[in-house]
Amino acid sequence: MQKIYLDNAATTPIDNEVIQIITKTMQSVFGNPSSIHQFGRTAKSLVETARKNIANHFNVTASEIVFTSGGGEADNLILINAVANLNVRRIITSKIEHHAVTHTLAYLKNKYNIKIDLVNLTGNGEIAYKHLNELLKDNKTKTMVSLMYVNNEIGTLLDLTKVCKLCAVNEVLFHSDTVQAIGHFKIDLQKTPIDFITASAHKFHGPKGVGFAIIKKGFIIKPILFGGEQERGARAGTENVPSIVGMDFALTKSLKNLEKDYQYIKELKQYFIQKLISNFSTIKFNGISDNFEKNSYTLLNVRFDKELPMLLFRLDLKGIAASGGAACQSGSNKGSYVLNEILTQKETLKSSVRFSFSKYNTKKELDYVITILKELIL
Repeated sequence: MQKIYLDNAATTPIDNEVIQIITKTMQSVFGNPSSIHQFGRTAKSLVETARKNIANHFNVTASEIVFTSGGGEADNLILINAVANLNVRRIITSKIEHHAVTHTLAYLKNKYNIKIDLVNLTGNGEIAYKHLNELLKDNKTKTMVSLMYVNNEIGTLLDLTKVCKLCAVNEVLFHSDTVQAIGHFKIDLQKTPIDFITASAHKFHGPKGVGFAIIKKGFIIKPILFGGEQERGARAGTENVPSIVGMDFALTKSLKNLEKDYQYIKELKQYFIQKLISNFSTIKFNGISDNFEKNSYTLLNVRFDKELPMLLFRLDLKGIAASGGAACQSGSNKGSYVLNEILTQKETLKSSVRFSFSKYNTKKELDYVITILKELIL
């Protein structure tokens, strides 16, 4: 039986060269980066070199990079500091943000009694920018906007330039969960001056359990994890040196090959869309996941015209890995909270599948998926 992995939005396979780099580092550099002897200094040098390399990719300084355990911790670090340390009392967000944002904001609202304003969405899941502008103009207290760059379920792209301009004009902070974008899109934080962004290495063929936050210079960040002075006092805990080195290599490689990988993966997505339309005449694409200008080239969220119980499980039995939504929701029986927000109740009862692609997928694999879908559906 073939095994075909089309759930790259959940996590990506680790690049073989990254595995080699991590293994070599684990074997040769075991010192604690906080130790002052040569073993510690060697480890510290690798961490700081990775920090400088990553900073260069985003046109920021190394002091603006904080290493974390991943995107979820990075979002928590930023949002909790915004309220507890930077005196933000109002946050504008949407109902279809990642739960690392929505659940953290629910906690902050309960603990600090901050105001949460929800920006309207269009029928296809885009941010209603006119409404965002209206919310920003009604600005009587220190405010932050928190909107993700690439939606993790339907792939919709946020217009970063537009939101940056709106935030600058209205003098509010801007945080963007960019976990689905890092390694797949170039972000120059001088050209698009977002105040806070986040990343997770396992979304761009790096290791799990490591990521980073970029926090604009001038904001003093206090830790949400206590017990040490690592990361310039922003985060306690001994740095995961091999994974940080692996993340640095994975990001550098992803950005170096970005144009080539973009063209290849985009062509895969186009091919899959054409095959789906020609074989399933009533198929729909959730949000605007078939739009290549306003949607990520790595993701396609499709809706079949009927309820197909256990479709994902049946695909899995055939060796095909896909998902119905965010991996963090995999144990939920409520369906996709994103699709529940943008579809009618009748349409949410129909079966939707999120297929997400990487450089390791092939057209031959997609042909097999179409064959299996026809067996299961038609």
